[in-house]
Amino acid sequence: MTFPGKLSDNEILISAVFGWTVAQVLKTLIDMWLNKGFKPERLVGSGGMPSSHSAIVCGLMTASGLVYGLDSFEFAVSFVLAAVVMYDAVGVRRETGKQAKLLNMIMEQDFFRMNGDEVQERLKELVGHTPLQVAVGAALGVAIAFFVHGMYQ
Repeated sequence: MTFPGKLSDNEILISAVFGWTVAQVLKTLIDMWLNKGFKPERLVGSGGMPSSHSAIVCGLMTASGLVYGLDSFEFAVSFVLAAVVMYDAVGVRRETGKQAKLLNMIMEQDFFRMNGDEVQERLKELVGHTPLQVAVGAALGVAIAFFVHGMYQ
């Protein structure tokens, strides 16, 4: 079997990647609706609704449980990975975004300008997630894994 054929037979990988893809497309559409414009970076960027990080790890975790069972090593590893990724998205990464926003506000003050030029580019503010964004991403990943699993049966 060819390499692409082997990849397309991997239900777990398909579930995870499809979860990420759907989350990124939804995130882009929501951003377009809220901000009345298309930003290409939203297709691959982090932050926003729904969390694509949560969608990918929950798709991976759910598919692992469906294929190998809830008592399997594969499910255990993917469960722990999902917990760490989602905790990080709501905790550390969200706080990083808040700090970037504050630093950007400080950098906009005249004190930090030299001859009208900014000392540094703006920091990326949209890096983390709210608990709701993580929960929606997680639910999306789980639902997609069940959908993909149904296609492989």
